[in-house]
Amino acid sequence: MPPQVSHGGAFQIGPSVLFCNGGGSGSSPKHGGTARRMKFHGKKLLPLLVLVLSCLSILRLLKIAMIASHSSSPECSSECSNFLSNATPAEDSESGGRHEPTPAAIAANATLLTPKEFMVLSKLVTRKAPCNLLVFGLQSQYYNLSSINAGGITVFLEDDPLKISEIKADFNGTRIYNVKYQIAAKKAYNLLKHARKNPACSPTINLLNQSSCKLALRNLPEDVYKLKWDVVVVDGPIGDTPEAPGRMPTIYTAGMLARTDGIGKKTTTDVVVHDVHRTIEKWFSWEFFCEQNLVSARGKLWVFRIPVHQSNSTSFCSSETVVNGGSI
Repeated sequence: MPPQVSHGGAFQIGPSVLFCNGGGSGSSPKHGGTARRMKFHGKKLLPLLVLVLSCLSILRLLKIAMIASHSSSPECSSECSNFLSNATPAEDSESGGRHEPTPAAIAANATLLTPKEFMVLSKLVTRKAPCNLLVFGLQSQYYNLSSINAGGITVFLEDDPLKISEIKADFNGTRIYNVKYQIAAKKAYNLLKHARKNPACSPTINLLNQSSCKLALRNLPEDVYKLKWDVVVVDGPIGDTPEAPGRMPTIYTAGMLARTDGIGKKTTTDVVVHDVHRTIEKWFSWEFFCEQNLVSARGKLWVFRIPVHQSNSTSFCSSETVVNGGSI
């Protein structure tokens, strides 16, 4: 016999089930209207819910963006970016942590030679010592050059009195002169055009201190014009902003001095230029030292070997001017 079905717990197919499936003809009109209204309100609430969620998401993103903008460092100029790219955070000896360097420390660090760059320079001076060494600019690193060039003549030309006070003159034949540079870096392009067109700026001019070329440094100590220099270093003035004195005159003057034969000397002169990643140093080095005279490059340091000018050419560089001697 089939099992008995309890009437108390039986599942009865009633009108409500038929109503839910839409198959009951006896369903109440009132219940049908309520369902239609619920379905209608549900369709209207869905876009509103999506809009509210979207607004909440946008507000959250804006909050995150505001927090990020406040925590980031302020925007800085191109000069500031150059300083920061070369600066490294200083170590705090007391706390064992790290702190940001001061602007003065950043600027000082940016002008220094890297260890590899200074090694190139010191090896060059060592190979030629004792020699006549002329340096435009004065960094703490250069103090060692006087010791390396013991028995020779080392001359520093610096426009910052504070730097001059930090080194003793007459140490190992060291001479230090305070000079003034007047031409702002922003005038570089016009001065380059002037030098190309003006015969007074040609390499055939012998009396540099009487030259009418706007790039010539005419107020340097007499020793600078009289001596034949074996090595000339161009690392000054600082030239780090458009308003600051630029290195256009020092590069041109170094090129003229390198091509001048001294008393009884017709040797080549090695010219070292620092910060060649900057436009002025790069442009003027190519113009007055010539690409074919480049014998060494390390980081931001270029070394040119310049022969004595022995022709009547009005150009500093020519296709025939090829210096033998290889790298330093």
